Amino acid sequence: MTTVDESLAAAADVLYKSLKENTTLAEYFGENVEELGEALRLFLEPAFRDGSADLQINDDLFTQDSLEALVDVVLEALQRPLPLDEDSLVAALRVVSTDFSEDDRIAEIFAQLRQAVSVEDNEEADEDATNRGKGSCVTAQDVITDSLDELRLPKKQAQEIIDSWGAFLDSYATRELAGEAVYTALFDSAPSLQSLFKTPRAVMSMRFMMGINQIIMALTDPKQCKIVIETLGFQHLDLEVTVPRIAIFRDAILDLVAAEMGSKLTNSAADGLAMTLNYAGGGYIYIRQKFSERVRILTSSWRTANGEVDEDEAEEDLLAAEEEAAEEEIDEAAENEEEGAGKNADKKLSEKEMKNQQGVPTTYNEMFRFNAAVMGFANNNWMFEVLNSFDAMVKNIANSYRLQEECDLLALKMAKIPGAVKLGDYKAVMLASIRSLVPKAWDSAHEVAWNWLWDNVERMLKKDLDKPAARERYLGRFLGSLEEDTKQIIRQEVYVKFFALAPGGQDYFKQSTTRLYFIADKILDMSLDMYKEPTRMADDISALGLRHVGYGIPTEFFGPFVTGCVEVARELTGDETLTDAFGWSLGLISRVLTRTINEGSTIVMKAINTDNAKQVKKAISCAPRGKRAIWMLNITVGTQSISPLLWSISSGSLEAAEMMITDLLAIRADRDRYYYGLDELFSRHPDIVQVLTTDAPNLLPKMLDCMLWRSRLAVNGQRRVNYYIKHLTVDEEGRFADAMSWIYKLEDPSIATHEVLVQLSDLVWNKITYASFLLSKIWLLWTLVVFLFSQSIIKNLNAELTDGHRIVIFACRTFVYMFGMAEVMYSRTKYLCKACADGDLVRVGRFPVPRRYLEDWQEILSVVLTLCLTMLFWTEPILYCLYAGGDTPLFAGDCDGAKGVKGFYDIVSLVSMLCYFSLLIDFTALSTRLSAFVLLTGRVVPELCLTLGACAYFVITFGTSITATNGKNEDFAGIPNATITLFQILMKTYTGSKFDELQHSPWIMVGTCTFVVLTSIFVFNVLIAQLNCAYQQVFNSMVGYARINRMKIVCESMPSISARRFTRFVTSLRFDERLEFGEGDIGLSGGIQVLEAASAHPSNIDSILRFGGSTSPAMPWPEDEDLGSSEAERLERIAKNFQNAVRKMTKTSRSQSGVSGSGGDSMEDISMVK
Repeated sequence: MTTVDESLAAAADVLYKSLKENTTLAEYFGENVEELGEALRLFLEPAFRDGSADLQINDDLFTQDSLEALVDVVLEALQRPLPLDEDSLVAALRVVSTDFSEDDRIAEIFAQLRQAVSVEDNEEADEDATNRGKGSCVTAQDVITDSLDELRLPKKQAQEIIDSWGAFLDSYATRELAGEAVYTALFDSAPSLQSLFKTPRAVMSMRFMMGINQIIMALTDPKQCKIVIETLGFQHLDLEVTVPRIAIFRDAILDLVAAEMGSKLTNSAADGLAMTLNYAGGGYIYIRQKFSERVRILTSSWRTANGEVDEDEAEEDLLAAEEEAAEEEIDEAAENEEEGAGKNADKKLSEKEMKNQQGVPTTYNEMFRFNAAVMGFANNNWMFEVLNSFDAMVKNIANSYRLQEECDLLALKMAKIPGAVKLGDYKAVMLASIRSLVPKAWDSAHEVAWNWLWDNVERMLKKDLDKPAARERYLGRFLGSLEEDTKQIIRQEVYVKFFALAPGGQDYFKQSTTRLYFIADKILDMSLDMYKEPTRMADDISALGLRHVGYGIPTEFFGPFVTGCVEVARELTGDETLTDAFGWSLGLISRVLTRTINEGSTIVMKAINTDNAKQVKKAISCAPRGKRAIWMLNITVGTQSISPLLWSISSGSLEAAEMMITDLLAIRADRDRYYYGLDELFSRHPDIVQVLTTDAPNLLPKMLDCMLWRSRLAVNGQRRVNYYIKHLTVDEEGRFADAMSWIYKLEDPSIATHEVLVQLSDLVWNKITYASFLLSKIWLLWTLVVFLFSQSIIKNLNAELTDGHRIVIFACRTFVYMFGMAEVMYSRTKYLCKACADGDLVRVGRFPVPRRYLEDWQEILSVVLTLCLTMLFWTEPILYCLYAGGDTPLFAGDCDGAKGVKGFYDIVSLVSMLCYFSLLIDFTALSTRLSAFVLLTGRVVPELCLTLGACAYFVITFGTSITATNGKNEDFAGIPNATITLFQILMKTYTGSKFDELQHSPWIMVGTCTFVVLTSIFVFNVLIAQLNCAYQQVFNSMVGYARINRMKIVCESMPSISARRFTRFVTSLRFDERLEFGEGDIGLSGGIQVLEAASAHPSNIDSILRFGGSTSPAMPWPEDEDLGSSEAERLERIAKNFQNAVRKMTKTSRSQSGVSGSGGDSMEDISMVK
């Protein structure tokens, strides 16, 4: 029996479908399906006031004449003045309900409804029951709700259904679009069903598609089909599934498939599809009637036993806690004043806290271990394997497919534990533990439910509990005895069988043959490892399944692949015991993979595979606002997880990744709180900056843009700017973050000049590294000054050195050797040892050298300086003179004993001076302008070197060529003289009188003039052009390179900063304090706020997306069409809105003028708009 509300909703759906098919009213049907359905129910409600409920719902519920009469009434209502802010058809139906209630045409509609009360045919029902008892097949019209037998269709009909369904899916570009079509067809035909589904449209459409597809693909296996129906039925326990709703659902899908397939849909396939949908709906009703109460008891008592709460309750508690914390923060002063009054009040501990203090178990795991010890089962290790899997079993009791998988894995694990297994012992301990944890609610219904649970688990475990050991031995011996030729046969035949069973699989196996053979070998190894190490293999297979989510491989191919593998093993060995062991292991692997892929295939992952920003945005929009970030950052299946964002980056779906970063780091707000995914992003991926710099540098500026907030309001000529740089400054362990290091290694000047990075580098530089850097360079400067006095200044003060001068020189050189040389030797040796320990070496020829020697010119200069100072010490003339003795003055350096080393000493001293001054270039880092100039100079030096090389080439070429002539000139007598002369000409030091002498040697004159033209005119003008182009190219980036240099210095200086000093620095930034977005508007923490000039970055757009309405974290955000949209998408949306406006104005004008013809003119107008 159906209720009045159900019959009313079903009749409204039929009327909706009939009116929509009417060509006269078709143009008035818009997108307000739910409002229109509600208006139709209000219109039909008077016909059900007598309590009649049982209607025979079908498309012939209303006659054609009565429908035409109703259309005329509606058209009359449309001509009346209607509210402008309401859908015209909805408003017209409200007018019909109130003003036309006494009209004869409306009375005729109500009379037909009252006459449609169905009378049960008891004899026909008895006959159907008899036929079902005899095992007859279900017909296309039957919805059986009192049993759930196997649906046995003829093999040919089942295959026709599968083929037709596959063709229907192939008619759409993707399965998601097919799901959207099913969803639209269903709710367009039955608006009343929309109230049953609270899940977002994108998620629900995908679930429709996956569920129907699972049922149809299992039609050839009645037992498997029944398991699928049972699993889906348990998932629909919370829905009020009724026979009229099943009929509506069935007819909507059949109409859609028929419309799409046309004549390709055979009568047999159509009848079979209707029978299948009826079978599924009846199964849902049967399971709900029989098992819903048991599942509810198990679920609620299990949560109680483990101290868990529903997600909705948890969100409400979290909201209450946040509100309470905010109130406490605001009223802190008032609370402090009242502290004395409540000072002596005792705070009562909760019951759970008191139990914890007394050592009483409070969770099922604790209580089970306690009871097992008390009952003498503490040494039964197999019990604790069951305990580890028991949570998954209880939570999946409504999913028989998953429950069987858990029991099979548990059987493998228990087979590895020695000792006898008595499953009844676990049941005794389990019941005792549950009773202790749920004492108040425990009753006979709980006893029945938990016994039923364990009976199912025990039945599944006993079936395979004693078989894994024998199967492992058989399979191990077989795989160990395989020779290479036999393995090659298996590799080839597996794919031959698979492609024969599933031809569509060839489209997904695109790798080379060697790769396919490698996969086949891995499958053989995995089949044996599943017996040997079930725990590890379960985790590895879950991880493999999550990777397959990103590949987008349909799970339907796993079954045929396993079948092909088993057939190859059977044909090769003919041993059924071996085949059973091999097939059982592969079947379990296939089930785990399928389940992992299905659970991990969220709408976000499916959208990522399309790499379409619009699809990703549509998928994300379904997420609850409190879990929106999690949808993009974490998909967990069992012990394994995958990040959709990271997968999109690594797989090259950068358009999808950009959309997710933009959405994740958009600041949204309702009345209660702000939502910003920056903390979640860096908590899930602390190395996200490294990932972006390595795999997607173009996305890094997008992420940095979202870490900056700028107020659109200026106060007193200044504007608030918030830089959320906490995670770029300090990592989770309180140390300096590696983000800056990863960014400077990218060496992208455009990124280095980003506002956020400029603020970050300047902040760290000015507050913490400036002093240490300056101190280290001041020491270098002081050492240079002392070295300069000892080598150059003092000895040139007078023609002859006095004793005082020599003493000062000796003291300065002693300082350089004892402190300067010792310091550079220590630092170079320390770095060399560290590079060797870390393996940071590269080979130059046969010799390994630290990598930094080849990448950092300053490091090379430091090594050269170290060697030079060492050679200066060993060749010091003063030491030689002291050793020689005689009448040489004290600390003299020009005695006869030092003549042998004096020349070498002077050259090394020259090189050392050059190294010291070159190392002082680091001082330019104190100013980005100076640093940019130095870097710019360094960038154009290669052009100068090329020019000098060209000049050297011309000097040698013409020097050797001129000497081959018969000309007589002393300056060109021999190749050395000729090249020296040409070099003088090149450097403009060759006098004019000597040019006059060249006139007596015509060939020398010709060669010299040609040389001058090529070098002075051509080569140097080319140099000017090259320098100009190089300067223009580098000029725009020189500030960026200066910033990169500063960031490099900061990162290299940080290891010398003490942890205590860095902690003080981080504390001074007060990252934990929430920053203001405006006066009295306390926003987000994790950043710093600065004030900038209002004219620096003028803007009138609020970058915070603010929304009204409900503030529940479980509610999704209203869709923001502009976020992440391109200019083309915005223009397309404007054009669409304009077309809708034109269409609505056309309808309004026609309804007011009484026109009821076709919409040709309006469509013509709209086509002109296009």
